[in-house]
Formats: sequence, structure tokens, C-alpha cells
Amino acid sequence: MSFDSLGLAEPLLKAIAEKGYDTPSPIQAKAIPAIINGGDVMAAAQTGTGKTAGFTLPLLQCLMKGDIAKANKVRALVLTPTRELAAQVGDSVALYGKYLPLRSAVVFGGVKINPQMMKLRSGVDVLVATPGRLLDLYNQNAVKFDQLEVLVLDEADRMLDMGFIHDIRKIIKVLPRQRQNLLFSATFSDDIRQLAKGLVNKPVEISVSPRNTTAKTVKQWIHPVDKKQKSALLCYLIHKHKWEQVLVFSRTKHGANKLTRQLEADGITAVAIHGNKSQGARTRALAEFKAGEVRVLVATDIAARGLDIDQLPQVVNFDLPNVAEDYVHRIGRTGRAGASGQAISLVSADEFKELSGIERLIKQLLTRKLIEEFDPIHQLPESRLDHRPIKPKKPKKPRVEHKDGQRSGESARGHKPASKNKRHRSRQHNSKLGTATQRGRNNSSRRGSDTK
Repeated sequence: MSFDSLGLAEPLLKAIAEKGYDTPSPIQAKAIPAIINGGDVMAAAQTGTGKTAGFTLPLLQCLMKGDIAKANKVRALVLTPTRELAAQVGDSVALYGKYLPLRSAVVFGGVKINPQMMKLRSGVDVLVATPGRLLDLYNQNAVKFDQLEVLVLDEADRMLDMGFIHDIRKIIKVLPRQRQNLLFSATFSDDIRQLAKGLVNKPVEISVSPRNTTAKTVKQWIHPVDKKQKSALLCYLIHKHKWEQVLVFSRTKHGANKLTRQLEADGITAVAIHGNKSQGARTRALAEFKAGEVRVLVATDIAARGLDIDQLPQVVNFDLPNVAEDYVHRIGRTGRAGASGQAISLVSADEFKELSGIERLIKQLLTRKLIEEFDPIHQLPESRLDHRPIKPKKPKKPRVEHKDGQRSGESARGHKPASKNKRHRSRQHNSKLGTATQRGRNNSSRRGSDTK
């Protein structure tokens, strides 16, 4: 099968050919005709399967017809959970729509809102947005939806995991009822189906990969190592194998910063990205990594979601994730679009619980490779595969301190007023201040009387 057979217009086929693609991936082959047909679509596909092009190409095809967007109006809305993913989708829209007279924009938090408002004034055909910033713009009348034709929820499962369900519901309430809905997710979990009930109408369901499976093109193994030796082992592996481009996952922001300093001290160029970095710093770090100016990108899970790096050869789990599903998403950054890749995990004895959860999820025991120079003092227990079914996890409650979901101008606690206890303490504090001030005045008055 070729892209020519999917019903795409010549300007789109020209852009695809320039990108070097000739054969659609399984998700693209199924999703593109279904979306062009005009009905609602629910598609399940793991990271690295080409799902972004799977909805941007037919979306642009559909928008070629009809009137262009009027001032402050939007014809198609794509919601994503993170800034990086929003930027990635925006790049895809711009790349494939380069020969079409359509306008697009990307909006997310962490950067100034005024330039985004200016961009929306002339109207955009495709708006890619994170939920928090979109609600900000809507509340300031910078964006209107009465011309909306298509709504896309990208990585819907991650949006639920990250607590965006309330924002999504607020957005859906202000959209026109007559629209096409496209929902893309890694899985069709019970929570996703519950969300879909109020969103899609008689959807075409597409699923191209089983839940929580890792790509066959990714070779996975672990290196047992003591916790204090992890950074030295990572430096050893990079030097020995001459790795030039490595994405390393750290569990914490502090850990990412510390590891970056350790790598730099060993002569390995490295940069960190995490939620405490400004959007400009995150964008620069990713650009430097893609350009080969730095060898190692150290990232936390939140910052790494949506990273799209062509032909990434290595992913290293410096720390195993607390949530087993995140392991699948992490190593999905390599071995994309049929390319081969390596996923290496540095595992200490205190991470055995996390290792067991990952092996249970992916239904396989990971190969262990001991390196003599780093033979651990604290031995990693032997694994046994647990075949018991895994209970579905509950979606997280909204986290007001999460910066990707935070609206501009908000403090870390969002719009919520101070708690009763805080107000009570504040009144007590003010009362004490008033009493102290009054005592000072009385003493001053008495001193004045004594001098008379």
C-alpha cells in the first residue's frame, strides 16, 4: 500500500514524498481513510507508530474544503497534554501543510500569552493547544469556537493520567455540538471509554498494537549496579560504546540536574529538561540535542512526553519509573517507525519492586548483563514472572502545581482561595500586629506624659 491509495490530495502527497516516506504505517493506513470519510474515530496506537501523521494528514485534507477561519476563530482544535507534544504536532501540521493555504498556531503555557493572542486575531485553521492555556485564551475572548469543525484529543490516556479531565470537560462544553471528533490514545482503557461516551458518536475503532507492548525493534536489557555507581557506569557505557546521542531518564528534577553536572565533569556534553526549566530552555535543549551539539539529554517523564527525535539509537533508564506503564512510553522514544533501537536500564537492588512491575506489565523477564568493573555489592534479587492480571489504575486528581496544565498568571495553588486555616492564621497574625502596635502607642503616650 502507498500513500497515493489513501485518497490524499496532491499537495499533501508532495510534502510526504519530500519527507522521504512512501509507505504508510499500520495506524496511518487505517486512520487516514476513516477520518477523511467524515465520521468520529477512536484510535489506539503506541508511541512511535506514526499516529501524529495519522491524524494531521487527513485533518488537513478535510480542511482544504470550506471557508478559511475568520478573526479569532478556529476550524480544527488539537488538544495535547504537554508543551513538547503540542510543538511536535504543530511541526507536523506545518510540514505536511506547507503547500496548502491554511494557517496554524500552537499555544501552551510557560511563555508569554500576548504573541499567541496576536496570532489568533487573524484566525487559524488548525490550533494545537494544551488545555490550561487554551482556557486562558478563551476566557480572554482571544479564541472562539463557533466555526469549529474538528476536535482531536491526542494522547488522551496521558491527559487523564495528568489530571486534565476537568479542563477537557470545560472545553468540550463550549464547542459546537456538530463536529467531527478524533480520539487518539495508547489504550482503550475503561477511563478512556468513559470519556468517549460524552465525546464521540458511533466511532470507528482502530487498534494496531496490543496494550502495554514494547516494539520488537527495541533491544532491551538491564545492568545491575549499586545506586552510587550509576553515574560512573553511565559514563563508562557512553565512552566504551561511543554513543553520540543518548536520551537518559531521571526520576526527579534534582537528579536530572545532578547527573548532567556529573556527565559534563567526565567530558560528556549533556543538558537537562524538566518542569522547572523555562519553555525557552527546554526548546533550546532539545534543538541542541537533535543537532548533535550535546550527546546526552537527561529528562524527567513529564518533560519527555511528546519528544519526537528521528532515529534515536539509545534510551537509558538511569532510574526506573515508579509507574510501570511509563517504562513502555520511555523506551518508545527509540525504535520508532521500524528503526532499531536499544533500551538500557541501570537497576539497583532497591528498585527490584519497580523492575518486577515492569516485567509483569510487558510479560517478559529483561536480560541481565553484569559488568565486572561495576559488579554490585548489594545484589539484585532474581526475577520471577508474575502472570496475575493487573488492575486498572485510577486517573490522577488534577495537580495545580503541574506547570503544563497551569494557566498564565496563576500561582502554584491556582485560582483557589487560601484555606480556612491559612485565613484564620492570617487574621490571628494581623490581630497580634494590631495589639502590638496599640501597646507601642500606649507606651509612647506614657513616656510622653513622664517627660512633661
